Amino acid sequence: MENSDLFVCIDHVAYVGPDNEDAVKYYTEVLGWHELHREVNEEQGVFEIMVAPAAELTEHMTQVQLIQPTRPDATTAKWLEKNRPGLHHMAWRVADIDAVSATLRERGVRLLYDEPRIGTGGSKINFMHPKSGKGVLIEIVQPGTGH
Repeated sequence: MENSDLFVCIDHVAYVGPDNEDAVKYYTEVLGWHELHREVNEEQGVFEIMVAPAAELTEHMTQVQLIQPTRPDATTAKWLEKNRPGLHHMAWRVADIDAVSATLRERGVRLLYDEPRIGTGGSKINFMHPKSGKGVLIEIVQPGTGH
């Protein structure tokens, strides 16, 4: 895979905090952004809200994913215990997560999951370990139909 074919754009940056309703209020009332999607991901133990500067997502628009843990054993709950509310990860949009994952593994990148999991809006997701992301948790996202 050519380097230019790996990543389409930054899909979103994720903010983890204790109260998504308060966070979405800030983005919509103070910044004038729009709520695009909300859901609870039971597998990951999170309540997610996607916000963006426009009411409809365009091909290369970056979103902010607001994440609130829904149970104490969720990865984000443990992260929030150790850190203050704030930036958790950045996500890169990809066209073919399987091909990108294979290329990254060939290049020595450690992915957290053996196979992609289902994320927001039915997207296929995986994460690059922070040690492979120069200290940053990086998600790779192949958008689903509800994305």
